[in-house]
Amino acid sequence: MQQEFYRDTWVDIDLDAISHNVKSMKEHVGKNVKVIAVVKANAYGHGSVQVAKTAIKSGASMLAVAFLDEAIALRNSGIEAPILILGATRASAIQLAIKYDITLTVFSLDWLVEASQYIQEGTVKIHVKLDTGMSRLGVREEKSLLAIFDYVKTSSCFHIEGIYTHFATADEKDVTYFNEQYEKFDEFLELIPHDELLVHCGNSATGLRFPEKVYNAVRLGISMYGLTPSLEIKDELPYTLKEAFSLKTKLVNVKKVPKGTKVSYGATYEAKSEEWIGTIPIGYADGWIRALRDVDVLVAGQRAPLVGRICMDQCMIKLPYELPIGETVTLIGRQNNEKISVDEIASHLNTINYEITCMISMRVPRIFWENGQKISVDNPIINNL
Repeated sequence: MQQEFYRDTWVDIDLDAISHNVKSMKEHVGKNVKVIAVVKANAYGHGSVQVAKTAIKSGASMLAVAFLDEAIALRNSGIEAPILILGATRASAIQLAIKYDITLTVFSLDWLVEASQYIQEGTVKIHVKLDTGMSRLGVREEKSLLAIFDYVKTSSCFHIEGIYTHFATADEKDVTYFNEQYEKFDEFLELIPHDELLVHCGNSATGLRFPEKVYNAVRLGISMYGLTPSLEIKDELPYTLKEAFSLKTKLVNVKKVPKGTKVSYGATYEAKSEEWIGTIPIGYADGWIRALRDVDVLVAGQRAPLVGRICMDQCMIKLPYELPIGETVTLIGRQNNEKISVDEIASHLNTINYEITCMISMRVPRIFWENGQKISVDNPIINNL
């Protein structure tokens, strides 16, 4: 395959790991439960088109994204599977949803009335979102839910395909609030005919921990990428998750510096003895933010610390010994018997693993691997020119 980027920093995406995680969830929840693969935010930074194709091939029945632009991008890339938008959509854009056969989330009667005025032809499929305690999007009152269903009965513009909610604490040990939300969702369902609907309340954490409570579909997000929904429940995982994301770069400069040499902006690091310093072409513009200044990387199969402040496009590491220019440096992933996980980086930043893969910017090319073979490269800097 022709090289499609010219900078020695990239992300490797293991599509076999994605496939394993989808198949494992399908087996876990049972054949009567559909899997909705969540590929919003460029598939949590992994590459939406390739991940979507892999998820569908591995048994997912539907895809989910955050907004209309993401859905249209998938359609324009040849994705034909059903797509659900989880976020709000402008009423004025509803004809586009019909044109591209995209299912919308609805949570307001006023929105339905307004949107109907923009429909020129066709019917739009919708999932009704219930707010059972997340306080984000969703119908909160029983009368509002009934009003939506009554309105749709009299309109040829809309077809209710599904109904769902989202749990705020499914990834926590304490399940008190989770159970309150689950009971509230059940109470909502008793008000409306739902035997023919796609009913889903389960995210990754719910599917992993409570497969008996996902109704007939589960939304597979973070665990599809091989990452635990939270460290709190990592010891409860019913099957092994395979991490799909690795971040790599190469040494572009190596120099021996004497004791007392200052490194990078602010001169915050000073060599304590004669040291080998390597420069790697990744920085905060790539999502490798300045707060990561004290983390380790892997080089020559062992850990090496970052030194000095991270620059916009470059940063420096203290090498264990002289290494050649072009030596691979792993920031996330495995080298020999050493591994730096997404969770390790998240812990350093006091955040969640979701944020780490999402924050690696689009200017870092993604290389996709399947059966040990490189199958494609996504480099938006070149591809979108």
